[in-house]
Order: sequence, then structure tokens, then C-alpha cells
Amino acid sequence: MTLTTEHRRWTAFVALVAVCATFALPRAAHTEPTRFLPWTDAPPPSVVLNDLAGRPTPVAEYRGRVVLVSFWATWCEFCREQMLAMKQLRQRLAGRPFEIVAVNFGESPTRVREYVKSLSVDFPVVLDPNQDAVKAWRVRVLPVSFVVDADGRPRYSVLGEFDWASDEAVKTITELLR
Repeated sequence: MTLTTEHRRWTAFVALVAVCATFALPRAAHTEPTRFLPWTDAPPPSVVLNDLAGRPTPVAEYRGRVVLVSFWATWCEFCREQMLAMKQLRQRLAGRPFEIVAVNFGESPTRVREYVKSLSVDFPVVLDPNQDAVKAWRVRVLPVSFVVDADGRPRYSVLGEFDWASDEAVKTITELLR
């Protein structure tokens, strides 16, 4: 049995459509779910951590503002990208009652100070040398961030790498600013 030219073209066309569908359909059918997971636990106990100058900094000090509490470490590659994106987020929300508090995961003040300086971080950085905040917030992975509303209640958690400069981040935080 020999295939006609038309039959060969038809077979090639069907094969091409099948290959394209293999790559296109999963992307078309997949909609990216929100990375903001609703906070369902009781609020974590209040923890007072020292900033890079050694001053005690309670998170309660930020009541009246929406606060992004982000746990990170200098050895975490994703954390570096997030720190840069958080700087952009802070710029996008400038003039609004919003703050970022970056909680370092048990590293030396000197190391953290140098790292923060190299990135020109312009938001508060606190140290968690004994992992008191890590335990209180039940941190299991880095980076992890929590969005706290103006009343001091955790509203969302975001696990792993996330683009804090994204429209999704701005929209979610802006909704809490109302």
C-alpha cells in the first residue's frame, strides 16, 4: 500500500498538531494559582528582635501599617532575588502605610550588615540569632514571607521564591491597605 501525497500531508499535519498540543495545552489549561496562602493559624506570639544597630524592634511597632515579614539568609539564592524585588515593591507602595521587615535566619550581624549594604536594602532588617521568630512563625523553608494587616493579624503566607515586585503582590497588599 502506498500513501498518496495528500495522505502524507494529512498525516504530517496531524502529527504537527499533536506535537504543538503537547506543548501548548498544558500551558493554556494551567492558570497560575495565587501564591498568597491564607493564614489559618492563631497569630504567632510577639517576638522582639534586634535591628542591625542592636535596637529592639517588636513587630507590634508597625501596627497601623501592612507589614511584609520576610525570613531569609545570605546563603539563600532565592532570598537575594526577593530582597531586590522587595525593594521595588517598597518603591511601588511609597507613601502608603506599608513596611517590610526582613528577618535574618541566625547569621552574624557583621555578615548580615555587609550583605544588606551590598544590596542597598532600604527597609528594616532584624536578626534572629536564636531562631525565636523562626519558631514562633513555624518557618520550615527559606525564603518564606508573611503579610500582616494593619491590625497586626497575619493574613497570608508565601512560601519559596516569589516576585514581590509583581502586580499580584502590589494588588494583594493594596487590598489590605484599604
